[in-house]
Amino acid sequence: MAESTTPESIGKIEPLIPAHSPPVEHDLNATPAIPFGPDVSADVSQAHPLKNADFRFLWIGSTISAFCDQFYFVGLSWLVLLFNGSGATLGTVLMLEAVPRAAFMLVGGAVTDRISPKLILVATAAGRMFLVAATAALIYLHRLQLWHLYGLALAFGTADAFGMPAGRVLLPALLSGEQLPAGNALLNSAAQTSAIAGPAPAGLILKKWSAASVFVVDAVGFLFAALALWRMRNVPSAPENNSSDGIWKVILEGWRYVMKDPPMRSLMFLIVVLNLCVGGPFTVGLAVISKQRYGSAAAFGTLLSSLAGGSLLGSLLPALIKYRCRRGVLLLSFSTVIGIGMIAMALLHGFIPMIVLLAILGLGSGLTAVYFQSWLQARIDRNFLGRVMSIFMFATFGLLPISYAVAGFLAQTKLSLMFVGSGAFVLAATVVAVLNKQIRAID
Repeated sequence: MAESTTPESIGKIEPLIPAHSPPVEHDLNATPAIPFGPDVSADVSQAHPLKNADFRFLWIGSTISAFCDQFYFVGLSWLVLLFNGSGATLGTVLMLEAVPRAAFMLVGGAVTDRISPKLILVATAAGRMFLVAATAALIYLHRLQLWHLYGLALAFGTADAFGMPAGRVLLPALLSGEQLPAGNALLNSAAQTSAIAGPAPAGLILKKWSAASVFVVDAVGFLFAALALWRMRNVPSAPENNSSDGIWKVILEGWRYVMKDPPMRSLMFLIVVLNLCVGGPFTVGLAVISKQRYGSAAAFGTLLSSLAGGSLLGSLLPALIKYRCRRGVLLLSFSTVIGIGMIAMALLHGFIPMIVLLAILGLGSGLTAVYFQSWLQARIDRNFLGRVMSIFMFATFGLLPISYAVAGFLAQTKLSLMFVGSGAFVLAATVVAVLNKQIRAID
């Protein structure tokens, strides 16, 4: 259920929940109250999220799960390489994990609108626990084969497709609208912290003991994650739904919901452009820059750390500082900065300026993601929340393979052209968005 911080995260603005009536044209820029959220007094609604016991269990469970995901990734990658040492095989395994995540994301959102998100989160955590425990047993018994790892990757990707929308749906059911930015900040920063701090202890356990030990620790972690999520008590049940419509018709209703809401529709357009023009160029481009300009793998690691550190700080700020901003202006400002930043990456050759630039871009990415997750959580009708959240997640993750392929071709042809072209497209999309008063008016 957790999302790791990777270079493509710089282009990711994940959305999220809302009023019981569908959006209407004359009031689309208003942020409605969350009718299905906790019924609390004004003082309680402005309290820090960690004072809410149910949110604490969600935060603890999500944090443990995020670290477990890192242990799983390290263990899986090492095992694949132990079989034949092939990077191509590892790439195939990781692709098998990404495919069901993208393919079933919309289905996961539709199911979340019909089933308690708490049960989905507990079920996916428990399922992962059994999977990694079974993997550890196969290793100890010397029965593990490569096809087992293919199956493990497929199962984890499928779990992500259901767990990620469920996590986004559950948060607004626990917190008031005023608490959402701080709540999202804590959850996002936990995922980013795990991506930074999780792989090292997993590697140490792998070196000192064995791959089986990594999966044993992972199984114990997922057990505690499931128990923490189960401890949530005051979680609203899924909205009543007597519809017998098929799953694809239910998903289509979510798409129609987004298309009928001008601000969300415009936001979707900008997210698609950002992911196509930023995700691939950053993932591919940073590695090529490190090799061509700085000739060092250590430089690559430092650049990634700068990007991740900035993103972590940006995600934490809303939890540390209560500041109300015009989110439409924030988004347009960040989009402008990233367009200029992409072009600057084609021109900058100094290592320190590159580090500073990536930290700024990471900061803007983390901050923007938190505020827009909170805006969506406070806007979408509860009956459509899972579907709409999965649609925005699909826009975030589903187009990345295309971005990777195009970026790989352009980076091989002309690296500077890739960055300049990507930045120019982002700036052009930003100009289009600026002309749209629906985005400018997002509060």
